[in-house]
Amino acid sequence: MSIQVNIHPLEWESQFFGLRMARLALDGAQPLDAGTLQGWPLLQAKVPAERFEAIDALSQHGFQLVEGEADFSLNIKRTERQTGLRIAREAQIEPLRAAARHAFSQSRFRAPWFSLQASGDFYAQWIENAVRGTFDNQCLIAVDDAGELQGFVSLREAEGDARIGLLAVLPHAQGKGVGQRLMLAAADWGRVRQLNRLRVATQLSNLAAMRLYLRSGARLESTAYWFYRKGDDSI
Repeated sequence: MSIQVNIHPLEWESQFFGLRMARLALDGAQPLDAGTLQGWPLLQAKVPAERFEAIDALSQHGFQLVEGEADFSLNIKRTERQTGLRIAREAQIEPLRAAARHAFSQSRFRAPWFSLQASGDFYAQWIENAVRGTFDNQCLIAVDDAGELQGFVSLREAEGDARIGLLAVLPHAQGKGVGQRLMLAAADWGRVRQLNRLRVATQLSNLAAMRLYLRSGARLESTAYWFYRKGDDSI
């Protein structure tokens, strides 16, 4: 089956990983064929779960399933400022980098497409950028009574909504309601900015995250699959 696509180069990711990458978008102007795909060491595509014809076409052209993804949306109503939550500052960057380096090892930036070292560096840089207000607008941290880091969430405004970039609870703080506090703080962040919805996505395999979002009042809005097509060796 033939489908039409557009290919959008991923400049920041390509520079970071040292690998020329692009994202393939459906319903574009180019035919999905060998000529269109040629010359890209790594192509990514996110396909709505109901687009069976696109999934079949990508599979026929050498794309491999990487993971499923679920998108959630939470209507922001009345919120409250959370205790033990604060804006991350420069002094927290190093412990945040260390935490982020190990928190997302099961994400789509994993072997065999990316090395463990490269994936860890990617998320460490992401959370540092959030503290500095680049890409994500801000990073909030949860701390205990002694000021020890328990978890973090990065946030940005996107198309009139608040969107969570990264959310993680450190291993020693799990089971203490930290994730719920981070979600409430994220909603409050959006309310202060007069945004109506909080959005977040996670892997279909991350049942703990999905349960947290549903407990927080979020609604499952859509599911999709990520596919990669590798032309050269991964990093």
